[in-house]
Amino acid sequence: MQFVFLLEQVVNGLVLGGYYLLIALGLSLIFSVGGIVNLAHGAFYALGAYIAVTLGNHIGFGPATAISPVLVALIGIAFERFILRRFYQQDPILSLLVTFGLAMVAEQLIRIVWGAPPLSVSIPGALRGPVIVGPFLFSQYRLMMLAIVALVLVGLWLLLQKTSFGRVVRAGIQRPDMVAALGIRLQPYMTAVVMLGVGMAALGGALFAPITIVHPAMGAEIITVAFVVVIIGGLGSFWGVVLAALLVGVVRGVTIHFVPAAGEASMYVLMFLVLLLRPRGLLGEPIEKFEQ
Repeated sequence: MQFVFLLEQVVNGLVLGGYYLLIALGLSLIFSVGGIVNLAHGAFYALGAYIAVTLGNHIGFGPATAISPVLVALIGIAFERFILRRFYQQDPILSLLVTFGLAMVAEQLIRIVWGAPPLSVSIPGALRGPVIVGPFLFSQYRLMMLAIVALVLVGLWLLLQKTSFGRVVRAGIQRPDMVAALGIRLQPYMTAVVMLGVGMAALGGALFAPITIVHPAMGAEIITVAFVVVIIGGLGSFWGVVLAALLVGVVRGVTIHFVPAAGEASMYVLMFLVLLLRPRGLLGEPIEKFEQ
């Protein structure tokens, strides 16, 4: 019986890791291409959750979850155009300070628009209840979340590996000087990367809203975990972030099973151990400076 329960916790950890992945992967892409430390990334996650909850009251959970990331991605265009674009060739500390301030402003705007009290939303009726496989009992909604994360991951990998857009982005991460020498401007690609990044964060917020409490400070809470995942995975590494997100999720899930009070601390211990052995992270790559 203990083994069955432990396996269920591993699956729940994978779901949690997939949720972290949606946020951390976008954060990593934005930093890898633009050199921007985006502390406002969590605000887009929170915004995605609030928009999904608001739209869900009128058009239902499914359409709201699909529309919310698109709307946040469109906001990301303005975010890149009027804020991030000023700091691509500046000291990263400047973008860190500006996006930190923007995160605080966004949190207060959420309080003004939606109010300070937390919101709650129910899991859709069609996705309630467990999936029973022999002696194992899994949440139907969590398995659906895991499937969506897998589809997003495959789609993003195909975009980066099998398209001309992806080839330019990958070249921009590894050798922006060569991209500039070929006469290719990274600016339009950076706009698309920011849209993808904040859209994925918003999708994470929309999907997680039914199984958590939606509140104004939720973005500030998740950004720390996202940075831990990126650091463990390694800057500039797609699969490093994927591996780190799933590893952090499973480690937290298993730790909570044995020592509930140590669940939060486990990811920081994991980060310390990884950096002790691999200072660049699991699959970290050197990052070059962004060239417009």
